[in-house]
Amino acid sequence: MAASAVFNSREFDRGERRFEQIVGNSRVLEQVLEQVERVASTNSTVLIEGETGTGKELIARAIYNLSERCGRPFIKLNCAAIPLDLLESELFGHERGAFTGAIAQKIGRFEMADTGTLFLDEVGDIPPQLQPKLLRVLQEQEFERLGSGHTHHVDVRLVAATNRNLLEMVARNEFRSDLYYRLNVFPILLPPLRARYEDIPVLVTHFVDIFSRRMRKQINHIPPETMAALTSYAWPGNIRELQNLIERAVILANDEVLPNPLPSPGLPTATSPTASTTLSGSKPELPKTLRESERALILQTLDATGWVIGGPNGAATQLGLKRTTLIDRMKKLGIRRPTRRADSADAFIVPGQPGPPAGP
Repeated sequence: MAASAVFNSREFDRGERRFEQIVGNSRVLEQVLEQVERVASTNSTVLIEGETGTGKELIARAIYNLSERCGRPFIKLNCAAIPLDLLESELFGHERGAFTGAIAQKIGRFEMADTGTLFLDEVGDIPPQLQPKLLRVLQEQEFERLGSGHTHHVDVRLVAATNRNLLEMVARNEFRSDLYYRLNVFPILLPPLRARYEDIPVLVTHFVDIFSRRMRKQINHIPPETMAALTSYAWPGNIRELQNLIERAVILANDEVLPNPLPSPGLPTATSPTASTTLSGSKPELPKTLRESERALILQTLDATGWVIGGPNGAATQLGLKRTTLIDRMKKLGIRRPTRRADSADAFIVPGQPGPPAGP
């Protein structure tokens, strides 16, 4: 495909900069990569900020690949994926018998990353009681394992990432200000996909190439109306959501043509070929704005999942979003779950918000 040729040539041009896994040529993305090149050769701490699904780990790896520490350990840890009572052990390790169930010595991520780079994703989820120990290892490059009085000295370059506003957390006393300033030495803000819409056609082609090869399917045509719909969509889940929907579209593709995977009312989609008509046969009104399109997609996904938000089959997973991100988007878009009161009047509940008053 022509778009594929464009992608390959641009990727070749970027080869010498070692950004092969980062797809796109928008000005906002180029500005981010210029920052990556500038900071990579230093040992300074980097804080990558951006919405979920924007590719923060790819940027962290790019910093590592361009640094003098390339070839040494690159250790990563998602702080939100570890239970709070185990996070300290994951970061700093423990000695045998340090706590119930500690049947053997464990080396933590800081020790594993010695002389290399440690990538802490979702650093905003580190609990307040653990933040002083993280601050100390950043300042002094030393720590003790749980259950040990021996001090370990390390040489670790830290790259942290978050989709939360740490400065607001500082104002709410949820995050230490001294730790924030220690992390915020060189901040890099990743733009959401909706801010780099000109990269969407290249990304679509990139993911089509990947999934068509993986599934051994031939995709030779992306209809202009499909590409236009993908380009104009708001993408609340960013690149991760785009990737998931393109994978779905490739699975459902027929006759070597990529269908539109967006379940927007009035448009033929990969999951609902007849979604353009209602039960009465009339065509519903198309969303006029990105906000309306996003709201329509979330509502349709919630309806399809029975308003189940979390879990492997929930709406958040279907949309490529974290559960908390979807709940936040629902609140901002005014989406509330319909429920039936005893008097049959409609009421609505949003997760995290109070429900309707009890009946008499």
